[in-house]
Amino acid sequence: MSGRRIVVFGDVIDDIVVVPSGPVRVDTDTPSSIRHRPGGSAANAAAWLGVAGAGVDFVGLVGEGDVERTAHLAAHPSLPTGAIVVLVDGQNRSMLTERGANAALGPDDVTDALLDTAAFVHFSGYSVFASADPQSFRRLIDRATFRGVAVSVDPGSAGFIADYGADRFLDVIAGAAILFPNLEEGRVLTGHHEPEEVASALSERFDVVALTLGETGVMVAERDRDCRYTRASTVEIVDPTGAGDAFSAGFLASWLGSRDLQRAADAGVALAARAVAITGGRPAY
Repeated sequence: MSGRRIVVFGDVIDDIVVVPSGPVRVDTDTPSSIRHRPGGSAANAAAWLGVAGAGVDFVGLVGEGDVERTAHLAAHPSLPTGAIVVLVDGQNRSMLTERGANAALGPDDVTDALLDTAAFVHFSGYSVFASADPQSFRRLIDRATFRGVAVSVDPGSAGFIADYGADRFLDVIAGAAILFPNLEEGRVLTGHHEPEEVASALSERFDVVALTLGETGVMVAERDRDCRYTRASTVEIVDPTGAGDAFSAGFLASWLGSRDLQRAADAGVALAARAVAITGGRPAY
């Protein structure tokens, strides 16, 4: 590896997290808890990496009026900062999304200078799905690989993968070393149903696959090796938003220092447990 830092690029989002007191009533009011939280899968992962003690560089794009509150990020002159309304129902979430300025961000914004100090590059499928130039992701993977920098990918959304096309998505991210799908994303990507089948099929394409299974835990598979299972911590779930981002961050931060899959999975599970115990997708400041 050429460096010790982790470069993350992708979405910065303003989350509006809504937890209704009961079933949403059509054409009238439903008492709810409504909280404004910073979010975005990539930005969440970068924040959790910082909590995990990793050196991290984040590349993102916000609306021009939000630069003062999001230091060091580039500004788009006309598009707004992305926004999502998150409807939380227990462990289930429904999201209404406007990507805003995130749509104008691409892999070419990750400079060679950043890669020269990096050990990993991490991004999510949300950036892929909205890209007008899918080959730019192949260029980033090639640039990173040339420098000995490993690429990790969080697929992001089972629904968006289905819309985009599983084979097309896998082709775009070919050459990435680590994949962080949840079970539904893995099922869409492979056509398999059982977790071990999903993890094994994906491990034929990626060096490491960490298949998150919600409150059950995580299954980790290496290429040409048996799957390993790690049970999740037992915690009260306040809001599952950002749990996958926190898991990815904990895993990468540990893997960077140890190269021990079990320790990395344990670290990811521990950080995800912290994420589900708070409202919103990022750690509290």
